[in-house]
Amino acid sequence: MALKTATRSDLLDYINLEASKIQTMQATVDIDTAVGGAKKGKVIEYEQIRGAVLARKPAMLRMIGFLPFIRSRAFDMVSNGQEFKLYIAPKNRFVIGQNNVVNPNPQQPLENLRPQVIYDALLLREIGPDERPVLDTGMETVIGDKGRRYQQPNYVVLVIRREGENNWVLSRKIYFSRIDLLPNRQEIYDQTGITVVTDARYSNYKDYGGLQFPSKIEIRRPQEEYDITLSIVKLDLNTPLGDEKFVLEQPPGAQVIHLDRPPTPNGGGGH
Repeated sequence: MALKTATRSDLLDYINLEASKIQTMQATVDIDTAVGGAKKGKVIEYEQIRGAVLARKPAMLRMIGFLPFIRSRAFDMVSNGQEFKLYIAPKNRFVIGQNNVVNPNPQQPLENLRPQVIYDALLLREIGPDERPVLDTGMETVIGDKGRRYQQPNYVVLVIRREGENNWVLSRKIYFSRIDLLPNRQEIYDQTGITVVTDARYSNYKDYGGLQFPSKIEIRRPQEEYDITLSIVKLDLNTPLGDEKFVLEQPPGAQVIHLDRPPTPNGGGGH
């Protein structure tokens, strides 16, 4: 198969143009979750559940997971880009915190979820005014006929972000397949530009109302050691989503956990 070629300008135009085309998304998804790895040891895979994802630029996101069969909520989380709220229905826990506050809780894996993580992985952001793109090449493992694995060249766009007056750090890496010139992976780095905090993989692109979008998105969080795979069942792009779609009220009687407050004797955050 002949590999396609592109210039740095071609790939930047693709990132910025595709980002500008999608302003909202409303999806029905199947959610697969796994927790564990080198730190936690055994990997635990949870039963697949049906869910819904709503997103509206610049930073609004809501994600709901439903319990199998009965279709009541397993979890419901929402973010405005700064603060997030997460309701874990089976435990009647209501978690409130800032998107940039991370308090990994190995006993409560769902409490490690952050809506902003999902948002950043779902929708490629444009290259901003304080970012500089650099084109690199690499190799990716491809599975061919009869399951045979081989190495194939790809393109990698390194997005360098300005931090302070004279400091630049690595912000993202966006990988493009040379087969179709579509992004198939995005690595997002922490503030230091050293550690990968999110590793997102994109596959099975389909046409949704004239826009190409991956129907399978795997989101890996190597530091917290959890993976979420979203398989799109139905997707509507650029349909109006009002503010009311991103409101999550505290359910009566729920235990409230404030992640930015000291823990109380019962193990939760301050009320």
